[in-house]
Amino acid sequence: MNNRAVVIGVGHYLPDRIVPNSHFESFLDTTDAWIKSRSGIERRHFAADGQGTSDLAARAAKAALENAGLDANDLDAIVLATSTADLTFPSAATMVQNEIGMTRGFAFDVQAVCAGFVYALSNANALIVSGQAKRVMVIGAETFSRIMDWTDRGTCVLFGDGAGALILEAQENTGETTDRGILSVDLNSDGRYRDILYVDGGVATQNTGFLRMQGKEVFRHAVEKLAATAETALEKAGLTSEDVDWIVPHQANLRIIKATATKMGLPMEKVIVTVQDHGNTSAASIPLALSVGVAKNQIKPGDLIVTEAIGGGLAWGSVALRW
Repeated sequence: MNNRAVVIGVGHYLPDRIVPNSHFESFLDTTDAWIKSRSGIERRHFAADGQGTSDLAARAAKAALENAGLDANDLDAIVLATSTADLTFPSAATMVQNEIGMTRGFAFDVQAVCAGFVYALSNANALIVSGQAKRVMVIGAETFSRIMDWTDRGTCVLFGDGAGALILEAQENTGETTDRGILSVDLNSDGRYRDILYVDGGVATQNTGFLRMQGKEVFRHAVEKLAATAETALEKAGLTSEDVDWIVPHQANLRIIKATATKMGLPMEKVIVTVQDHGNTSAASIPLALSVGVAKNQIKPGDLIVTEAIGGGLAWGSVALRW
């Protein structure tokens, strides 16, 4: 009998500073109405000066541990998805390991931009299914406010900071679609599209750089690829979109979220939407949405959830799991 990776805890953290759309009107040729109509975003959170990605991640991690009733040393591993780690190295995951008082096991980062959390979940699932770990904390955390070009109205109004965390535990299963836990994973990438969404800095340039995006191109790829990967994950699990209780998508843009749901033949009543309050928090958006969905009593044990995301790379993928 094989193990499945079952969610036993969830938590999130958002920085104190809330930034409404009106904030941008003073220095950009934009309006609250324009931002809302194009993206669905109304506000987002920005990290405070001196508050790094690992700080946000550690707060979310502590909340997830409390939710699960566990101590940090009950974990075997931390897999942290981020594109905005505090330093080139060490990993943000090892910083979180230290911050939460975890003195055993191992921790590492995964970098797949906005698809990062799906990739991290896949890695954590593989560690559990292979027997390498019994309990794994999966975190998505970002401080995208640090890589914004504040003169580029097409990008800087879209992103926010935050962190979300899940704890997965190995539990025996029956092999049926009614099992709790991760049922299937679908990952994809295509490096031919690297130039439509990237950061123009790094080790090669000796500076952090700014996010650059060809919005229309990203939108076009997003709707087509997100619906396809979600359907593939369901197919791998032996399920269909009719079985889905909740889609928990990457929260990039309300128009993409709506178009993807339509393509999958699912009503918006079955979609967890937080983009209006958080903006695009990249790898943090799915775990944030999951944690908020649980806090609002939307997501309940036994619900079938599909998460899907696409980000720079292009990298995209989805996970089907029963809560």
